[in-house]
Amino acid sequence: MNSLKELLVEFDAIHGVAGDEERVAQALQNHLKPVTDEYFEDALGNQVFIRKGSNPDFKIMLAAHMDEIGYIVHNIDAEGFVYILPVGYHDCRTAFNQVLTIYTEKGPVTGITGGKPAHIVTPEEAKLAIPIEELYIDVGTTSKEETLALGVQIGDYLTFQRTGQFLNDSKIFTGKAVDNRAACAVMVEVMKRLADKNIVPTVYGVGTVQEEMGIRGSIPISNRIQPDIGLALDVCLSGGTPALTEKDIAITLGEGPALMLYDWTPDSGHGNNVPKKLTRKLIQTAEKNNIPYQREVVLNGGTDAWAMSIAGNGALASCISFPSRNIHSATGCVHMDDLEYSVQLVVAFIDSLQEKL
Repeated sequence: MNSLKELLVEFDAIHGVAGDEERVAQALQNHLKPVTDEYFEDALGNQVFIRKGSNPDFKIMLAAHMDEIGYIVHNIDAEGFVYILPVGYHDCRTAFNQVLTIYTEKGPVTGITGGKPAHIVTPEEAKLAIPIEELYIDVGTTSKEETLALGVQIGDYLTFQRTGQFLNDSKIFTGKAVDNRAACAVMVEVMKRLADKNIVPTVYGVGTVQEEMGIRGSIPISNRIQPDIGLALDVCLSGGTPALTEKDIAITLGEGPALMLYDWTPDSGHGNNVPKKLTRKLIQTAEKNNIPYQREVVLNGGTDAWAMSIAGNGALASCISFPSRNIHSATGCVHMDDLEYSVQLVVAFIDSLQEKL
C-alpha cells in the first residue's frame, strides 16, 4: 500500500482544474509510459496508455478523470482585486475564508477570498452563503497594474492552497483534489500491477479531461477507443458522519469500493442502468477474491461511465467508486483500504476475463 499512498499524495498536490490538466497528464506519463506498450494524447488532452493483451479486439477502458474543480479569473478591478467564476460544481459555503493559488504564466500567486466583515452583514445576509461571483480575491496589491505585474490575467485558473495529509497517521487521507486524483493513483497502480501479467484483453488506461464540466473529455475518447467494457474510477458520496443518516447514504469509508449499479442525473440525462451481466461479474470477482465491496445507487451522480456506455456500438460500463467525505470541497477524504481494494478488484477482474461478456 505504500506505493499507492505515495501516488495519492503526489497526485493530490498537482494543480489541474478542468481545462488545465497538463501537469496531471505529465505525472501520468512519468508513471505509465514505462509500464505500458503504447501511448497517445488526443486533441482535448486525454491521456491514453495501452497495455496489450493477447486479444487486441477485446478492449477494456479504465477512465480516471484528471481534472479537479476550481475557479477562473473573471475580472480585475482598478484597486487590484480579482474576481472569479466557478469551474465545476461548487458549494458556495466553502468558498469564503479560503487561501487560493492563482496559476499564472509567471508562476503561482497567492490570494485570499474576502467579503463583508461579519460585523456589518445584515441578519438576512448572515444566513446565506456568499455567491462566488460576489467574492473578491485579495493578492496584496493596491492597483490593477500591480496585480497584472504579478502575472495575473483574466482566464487564469485557481485552486485551493492546501497540502494533503493523513489525519493523525490514520488511513484517512484528506486533500484538495481527492476527486479525482484518488482515481489517478488507483489507475497507475492497476496498470503497474498488470505489467507482468499475461492478460487476454487489451487495457486502455485513460486520464480524461473536463469531467467536472459535464463529462466532456471522455465522450470523444470513448468513441475513438470503442471499448467492450468500460470502468470509470471515481469518488462517490460517503455517509457514516453525524450530518447523514444511513437512509441518506448507506456507503461508508473503509468498507471497500462501491460498485455502481445505477446513477442518473435527471437534468442532463447522464447516468447508467448498469447491465446485470457486468454487475454479476464484478461481484463474483470480488467475492471469489475476498474483496469487500459496497453497492451504489444514486441520483444526481454521473461519471465517465456514461460516456463509455454509449460509445460506438455501446459498451458494458460501470464505475468503481471510492467513498469520499466532504466531496467537492478543499477537505475531501478517502480511505486507503478502499483504494487498495479497488486496485485489487480491477486487477482481478481484468485477469479473470478470457472472453467478452
